[in-house]
Amino acid sequence: MLRQLTLAPKSRHQLASKLAEREVPDEVATSVLDRFEEVQLVDDAEFAMMWVRSRASARSLARSALKRELAEKGIHGELAEEALAQVSDEEEREAAEQLVRRKHRPGTVSLDRAARDKETRRLVSMLGRKGYAPSLAFGVVRSILDEAADDMSAADDEGTGDGPDPD
Repeated sequence: MLRQLTLAPKSRHQLASKLAEREVPDEVATSVLDRFEEVQLVDDAEFAMMWVRSRASARSLARSALKRELAEKGIHGELAEEALAQVSDEEEREAAEQLVRRKHRPGTVSLDRAARDKETRRLVSMLGRKGYAPSLAFGVVRSILDEAADDMSAADDEGTGDGPDPD
């Protein structure tokens, strides 16, 4: 059981599941887990805080996806909400923008409506898989694609000499 904790932090629920897999009697498992909590080898609150920080930054997951993952780890209610409070609406939006900027294929935003719609669907779907709300996903994608289109038109204007006179 200690080997489980040396690989990575675990929640009480995860350790209880491992003990159940090994057919450890419930009363023995409860006693072991209580002792682990007593000596602070297991701390669900700290685990949840660490999990949210790690997954939000490394995987750019939205709070809804993080909440789902925490529930899978046996972290519910107030513990989950406190951990999720580390990620603000602003930080979530910034993470979504960074993801879209990283995944956007330059040159796919053109005046062609079908190409733009296809790129929008692709990026919104990617954000949806990461747990972002559709309204946020569409807003972020629209904003990034508009910026890209503006940048392309500015570059075209400079290349053709149709832009403002630099003097």
